[in-house]
Amino acid sequence: MLSTFNQYIFKKMGWQVDAQVPAELKRCVVIAAPHTSNWDLYYTVTAFSFFGMKFRFTIKKEWMRFPFSIITKPLGGIAIDRSTKASNGERISYVDAMAKLFEENQELIVVITPEGTRSKREQWKTGFYHVAVQAKVPICLGYVDYKTKKAGIGKTIYPSHFETDMKTIMEFYQHITGKFPANFSVDTRYIG
Repeated sequence: MLSTFNQYIFKKMGWQVDAQVPAELKRCVVIAAPHTSNWDLYYTVTAFSFFGMKFRFTIKKEWMRFPFSIITKPLGGIAIDRSTKASNGERISYVDAMAKLFEENQELIVVITPEGTRSKREQWKTGFYHVAVQAKVPICLGYVDYKTKKAGIGKTIYPSHFETDMKTIMEFYQHITGKFPANFSVDTRYIG
């Protein structure tokens, strides 16, 4: 019911969905960019509801406890538990913890915001790439473009060569406009 209402509002506001949904969308890492506003989550959730697919996003396990879980669970939050020790006695990395989620789930769509903040960041966190490589899943380029009022999946990358793939990803996002354009930058290390 809420999904239908959101879709109605989405369309009424003049938004469209990029319906180029790859088959890989059942098991992949989805980049969510630009991330300049809390509204990005609304448009992302609504766009995915058109596809009839539920995505997940990672969050510290502490945010999955009551009372926060009332909001985080229905939105698709999935806890990352890094307290588990690796064979060398150290905490497992964030990348290893996320790759483990793919081992445990046959169908899993994990949305990641590599900017890590709604403020301008000229260097993205690249963990999303390493998770995809380790889990052997593609990277789908999800976006919310406030200029064209379009949201969805624009392209799919099969990780093969880090530098080349990162350049392709940045080239795609160079043409996407966030709600607050001054707060968005592609990773300048991979431009040109």
